[in-house]
Formats: sequence, structure tokens, C-alpha cells
Amino acid sequence: QVQLVESGGDLVQPGDSLRLSCTASGFTLSSHAIGWFRQAPGKEREAVACISIAVLSSVQNRFTISRDNAKNTVYLQMPDLKFEDTAVYYCARHAGAVCRGENYDLWGQGTQVTVSS
Repeated sequence: QVQLVESGGDLVQPGDSLRLSCTASGFTLSSHAIGWFRQAPGKEREAVACISIAVLSSVQNRFTISRDNAKNTVYLQMPDLKFEDTAVYYCARHAGAVCRGENYDLWGQGTQVTVSS
């Protein structure tokens, strides 16, 4: 089955860190750019980070996105979390190899990140 599965979301306090995982099955993740998105209650979905196939790690918007092709997994390392980082986080497969345009053709089910004191 072709799918993306996110994991790692949790309830944390401000200043804590989390690492989200996006694991692919049914296809080779290393052949695609992969993006992370988030959607907070009552807000539009927004892009968080994207990693092209030629990149192993990149810092974007305070977060580090990285890929482990051997594990068919992309990670999102989120340090120093803030209240405004509370959202459902989704990963998505880009139809191409580079992070250009919004042509995402496969989405995961999402993982909840809640930052609360």
C-alpha cells in the first residue's frame, strides 16, 4: 500500500523539543521531494519545510528537516517549541525531485503537536 505515516506528535511544554517522523511505504521516498505542513485550529494549512532528493538535511523556519533514505523516512526536528507551533503536522510527497511548486500527490494522516504549559 502506498502511504505516508507520521508519528512523534505529543503534548509538550514551551521550550521542549520534538522530532516528527514521516515513514513511506509502497514507494521509494528517496525519489521524491518531501514536505512538512501544519494546520492549526481555525487557520489555513501552511508549509513548514521541504527537502529535495539531493539534500540530506536543511534548516528551515527554525526546524531541521532531514531524510534517512535507508529507513525510507523524513524527519522534522523541532527545537524550542512555542505555543504557536500547536497544530496537526502533515507530511506530503511531492510529485517531483525538488521542492518547487505545490504539486504534492500523497498526504499522510497527520500527527498532533500541542504546546501547552
